[in-house]
Amino acid sequence: MAQRMRPPTSYSTSADSTYPTYSYGYGDYGTTATSRPRTGRSTGRPSTARSRIGASTIARVEAQTVVCAVAESRGISPTVGISFVNMDTGEAVLCQICDSQTYVKTIHKLRVYGPSEILIVSTSASPKSKLFSIIEENLELMESKMTLLDRKYWAESAGYDYIKTLALDDDVEAIKLAANGSYYAVCCIAAVLKYIELGLGVKFPYHSLRMKYEPSEGSMMIDVSTIYSLELVQNLHNPKSRDCLFGLLNETQTPMGARLLRSNVLQPLTDVDTLNKRYDAVDEIQIKEDMFHGTRAALKNFLDADKILTALIIIPTKPTIQTTEQSINQIIMLKQFITSVSPIYETLTGARSWMLNNIRELCAPENIVPVHDVINNYINEDTAYAKQPLELRNQRNYAVKSGVNGLLDVARTTYKEAMEDAYQHVTELSEEYDIKLDLKYEAGRNFYIRIHTSELEDKILPPVFTNVFKKKNMIECQTVELMKRNQKINISHQEVVLMSDEAVQTLIDEVRGHMSALFKICEAIAMLDMLSAFAHLVTINDYVRPRISDTLGIKAARHPIREKIMQTKFVPNDVYATQQSRFQIITGCNMSGKSTFIRSVALLSIMAQVGSFVPASSASFPILHNLFARVGMDDSIESNVSTFAAEMREIAFILRNLERRSMAIIDELGRGTSTRDGLAIAIAIAEALVDSRALVWFATHFKDLATILSERNGVICLHLAVEMSENDTITMLYQAVEGTVQESHYGLALARVVPLPPQVLSDATYFAHKLERRLMQRKKTSKNVINERRRKLILDLKEHLVQAYNGTLEGELLANWLKELQKEFVIRMTAINEDEKRVVESEEEDENEGDVEISEANAYDEEMIDAAEDRGMTTESEERAPTVVSVSSRATSTESVSTIRLASEAMSSVRAVSENMY
Repeated sequence: MAQRMRPPTSYSTSADSTYPTYSYGYGDYGTTATSRPRTGRSTGRPSTARSRIGASTIARVEAQTVVCAVAESRGISPTVGISFVNMDTGEAVLCQICDSQTYVKTIHKLRVYGPSEILIVSTSASPKSKLFSIIEENLELMESKMTLLDRKYWAESAGYDYIKTLALDDDVEAIKLAANGSYYAVCCIAAVLKYIELGLGVKFPYHSLRMKYEPSEGSMMIDVSTIYSLELVQNLHNPKSRDCLFGLLNETQTPMGARLLRSNVLQPLTDVDTLNKRYDAVDEIQIKEDMFHGTRAALKNFLDADKILTALIIIPTKPTIQTTEQSINQIIMLKQFITSVSPIYETLTGARSWMLNNIRELCAPENIVPVHDVINNYINEDTAYAKQPLELRNQRNYAVKSGVNGLLDVARTTYKEAMEDAYQHVTELSEEYDIKLDLKYEAGRNFYIRIHTSELEDKILPPVFTNVFKKKNMIECQTVELMKRNQKINISHQEVVLMSDEAVQTLIDEVRGHMSALFKICEAIAMLDMLSAFAHLVTINDYVRPRISDTLGIKAARHPIREKIMQTKFVPNDVYATQQSRFQIITGCNMSGKSTFIRSVALLSIMAQVGSFVPASSASFPILHNLFARVGMDDSIESNVSTFAAEMREIAFILRNLERRSMAIIDELGRGTSTRDGLAIAIAIAEALVDSRALVWFATHFKDLATILSERNGVICLHLAVEMSENDTITMLYQAVEGTVQESHYGLALARVVPLPPQVLSDATYFAHKLERRLMQRKKTSKNVINERRRKLILDLKEHLVQAYNGTLEGELLANWLKELQKEFVIRMTAINEDEKRVVESEEEDENEGDVEISEANAYDEEMIDAAEDRGMTTESEERAPTVVSVSSRATSTESVSTIRLASEAMSSVRAVSENMY
């Protein structure tokens, strides 16, 4: 029996301390990583993750260094601790998750944060724990490497010590309180920070690290396959395109705002109060024109404050001239960041919403004046951040005020003279050889000379010029004398930097005492940037403020991405879903817009839970905690599975994790196998989805699926309307209407457009009509269908009455609405009773005339459909009731009796209220 090959391990030791690690990695990810051996076929256990779609990684705003530690408990319901430290933004996140045996929440969290290195307890590798194996399988997708650490580094006491000493002063008590009882999360933060200190040689000063505890609840879970298929952060066809949800919403003007937006798109909020505060802020910004333009103009001046502040709090264990230069650069950029905050405070004057007022308070002068004064004590007031290399070097040299260090002033004089000598040398060469010379500067090669080719004409370049490099119509070169003067300039520059270092380090130490306020200001700017981006979308698009409720109702919903890229006007659709219409079967011909319709529902739900307005005329959404999508017909070559196998793997994942607070969109399920098996599987899966009580949109070409399940409680059927002309041409209306699609031969009509050969189309038409006649021979309405139709009508009445009781209608409007409800109920119940009479009469006639014989193959097909129909007519209880339920047996059901009694009482109430109103 073949053995699963274990990836090779490599042992590495930190340069400045003995810190053993064992690294797992793939390709070029990580310096200690080695390639994973690949075998002809997998002999290990099957993967529990969903198959990969599209690109290998979730598109990021930028590449970041994120170190993560993972620890788990053992048991049936494992508890997983995860801690992340972002080395680029100076942020630490603690999280403890009560996960399932498939660790879906853990993998989702890892993929969202995209750690460059994952630390795990070495004992998990021998023997391999389930979590270890699952993380190992996903390493390549996450572009991460795994490092094994000894168990001693996972110490709860050390974790609390790090929280007490490194967390911002204002956050220490809050973090300790939030992390209380989260043993595994605290152990993980200890392992991460110890590894960063000993393994990476980086230290954080006291009370300088942003820490937060992120509970497992509080955000919607969107698995990676859904992120790809819905194009949330990356376009499937062109990874560089902005035609994705993140690209649509990303009107931010700062790197901090873009990072916050991406995090929110991948993990939408589930807190109603926070969402309403965001809606209020966006509404106010887009209404107040002066505030909108002032905010957008002020945000343009901000640098990446996250990286600036993080660079200031990181203490290198071995300082070099380069780290000293970077320290001066960071101080100069911090100075610009501080001066950019005041316009935000002024712009938000008069803000009414809670969130904008909170941002304004954080940007108040009293929060930035202390830092501004500290900087002005050491740095010249006219010093500003420059992007050009030469200007930036000059700013570094003259940043620190004169008089701080006497030797510093001497070093600056030497530097100035060396610079003048370089310019003088080039001027002399230009006069001597009568050639116009330009002196240029690059950080890599310092000063060099640039000559336009037109200056030489037929002349030969004098031999004094060396290191000649031709670039289009320019010649770049140097001279031996210029290289000597470059060296002199560099030495003078280094002396200036070293002389400035003492003052700069003193300044940085003082600034670190204000890091808590600075980081909060940075987060406030990021939030304001994201909110202003949402407001910008409202001003250029017809978006509306969503409302949080128990019902999903969208009037004139539009697909946000499709609307943006379409040349013609997008056709909107209304969407309505409650528990009585939670499972919606969408049928329609090819290219009629089924996929666009169901995707738009998911995308608008995400936009609403991010805090953005949505493309519709009115909209209300329930809070969703999980979102799943099964769309596309791709096979998985890297997993060596077919289209159908990949489809079943993804739907199995959805069924394991679907619950009442979830939404799922399913597109073309069962099309990867035979028609008979595909229909049978689709019916079984549809039943499981209905039982989950989640909101589901199920697009399919199986017309029989809609027929079989249409009478089941909680199921409604919609189709995308088309117009068929006399010459068999099809006009797509892209409008969702009730009922199943009526045109059963739209595929033939579309095939004529290709066009196929006439004889092929003729044969196809003949067989299609023949098969349809055979199929209709035994189709009839059964008593089960009548009973389910009656029960569904009563439950619909119950839901409408509950909505009326909790709604805002009153007085005459309520009375009229109740009368219409009563009238509609009577009409529909009468129709059901008439259908029941016809069924009874039809059965009596069949008994007298005898059964009609049909072919064995046709009988088999019809028996399968009838069995599926009976299977679909199950009751809506937590414990599944018998499939066939007669009227008498249904009357004995406690649930049915209470429902019918409620309906009777409700109808009496309808009559009584209506009579009393008049």
